[in-house]
Amino acid sequence: MSKSSINPAAERLKLGPREGVTYPLLVKYCGNCSMPIEYCEYYPEYEKCKVWLEKNLPEQFERVKLEEETGDGIDDDKKRQKRGGKGLMKIKKKEEVTKRITLSRAPRGKKKSVTVVTGLHTFEIDLKVAAKFFGTKFACGSSVTGEDEIVIQGDVKDDLLDVIPDKWPEIDVDLIEDLGDQKR
Repeated sequence: MSKSSINPAAERLKLGPREGVTYPLLVKYCGNCSMPIEYCEYYPEYEKCKVWLEKNLPEQFERVKLEEETGDGIDDDKKRQKRGGKGLMKIKKKEEVTKRITLSRAPRGKKKSVTVVTGLHTFEIDLKVAAKFFGTKFACGSSVTGEDEIVIQGDVKDDLLDVIPDKWPEIDVDLIEDLGDQKR
């Protein structure tokens, strides 16, 4: 059986080292998107990848630049992927919201009440950690009930005016507003 009688698929799937390839293979990764350089063009922030390439790997940047110039005329919008995938890092745009913490007391049953704290999320404070802190500080139950709401069992509204600025120094006392008694 000669080499020419082997079908091309079997030749392509042959095990072992290939002729003309130097081993070990060296793969260079982009410092911006952390993918191999060949895949940077499919990353949504390709321009940042090109800046990184130009600064850190100028010989690879020249090769990418030459490949772009000799493109096959495909429209850039059609070639680049629009939807996000697992490799896509989502950049959250921070909305400018007023940073204000509100404290209020709500009735619970006949003679009991709860204290409701809202606005800690605007200071990028983890609500679960804050609820745990309040529960241990006041020796009571405390839980996160909404997107930006912590309910503390008992009337601890006056104490919170002192405790919150002590625990989180970035929160000024002027940013804490007491709403008084409210219904939930």
